[in-house]
Amino acid sequence: MDFLIAFVVGGLFCVVGQILLDIFKLTPAHTTVTLVVAGAVLGALGLYEPLIQFAGAGASIPISSFGNALVSGALGEAERNGLVGVLTGIFEVTSAGISAAIIFGFIASLIFKPKG
Repeated sequence: MDFLIAFVVGGLFCVVGQILLDIFKLTPAHTTVTLVVAGAVLGALGLYEPLIQFAGAGASIPISSFGNALVSGALGEAERNGLVGVLTGIFEVTSAGISAAIIFGFIASLIFKPKG
């Protein structure tokens, strides 16, 4: 049952993204930013963590969880270190994912011939 819930919730994130692309004619960059901001807003309101508890990977894998991670890291460190913690918390929580994206992007650019 957990797999089905994760599949449905993750699929709903995809449906929202596809609606933004097809109906509202947003570019892929605008759609990505919209989903990240939506995750950040839901995280700031305390609604994203219960969604992750309910849906597991269906809510923690999509791009909206990156926005939630930014907000949760910033708020957690702000409580401990004040205003400076806002910046350090963002980097602390998301640095592994950003570093992996850069490293694997670089490796892919060495292996494959880019077009254009």
